[in-house]
Amino acid sequence: MSSGEKILSSIRADSERNIMEIKEKSKADCDKIISKGQAAAYEIRQKAELKKAEQTARLTKSGKSRIDLEKRNIILKAKRTEIDKAVDAVLDYMKNLPEKEYFGLIYKLAATLGKKSGVVFLCKKDLSRVPRDFEAKLAECGITATLSSSPDNSIDSGFILKNGDIEDNMCFGSVIAEKREAVEDLINRELFKD
Repeated sequence: MSSGEKILSSIRADSERNIMEIKEKSKADCDKIISKGQAAAYEIRQKAELKKAEQTARLTKSGKSRIDLEKRNIILKAKRTEIDKAVDAVLDYMKNLPEKEYFGLIYKLAATLGKKSGVVFLCKKDLSRVPRDFEAKLAECGITATLSSSPDNSIDSGFILKNGDIEDNMCFGSVIAEKREAVEDLINRELFKD
């Protein structure tokens, strides 16, 4: 081997050794970078999983609260519907009492007015079936009144007592509307006992 070949062989050997060292160093550097990247990715994934779990818990809690509120609203709406049906049934029952009981209820309502006087108005149906002693029974209740021969088309049950501009509306629907809160409490207790 000539001296030129020896020099080239030595340069080639040095170059291969340098290339090998560079490859090993590059591989070590790549391994470190990959390792750091994997550690960083693992940490990011852990944080993301924790954040996801927290958000899931928060959304679950929020969803449960929303569901509970919706459930409560549905129950309240159903109760309100049943109470309305019961109030309507009570009113219907009162309007359709047999004649004697019906007018007995009118006398009880008249007695709640105290000592008053005026003109009593009934609906057309009641005017056609009014008892003969109606005014006398009203007097026993404290009402000094005459019965109007004209029906009051604004009512369908009960009566209205008018004295000038003063009017006492004792229509069954008005009486129930006035006492609705107490009636609802009673119905609520009866319908929805715990």
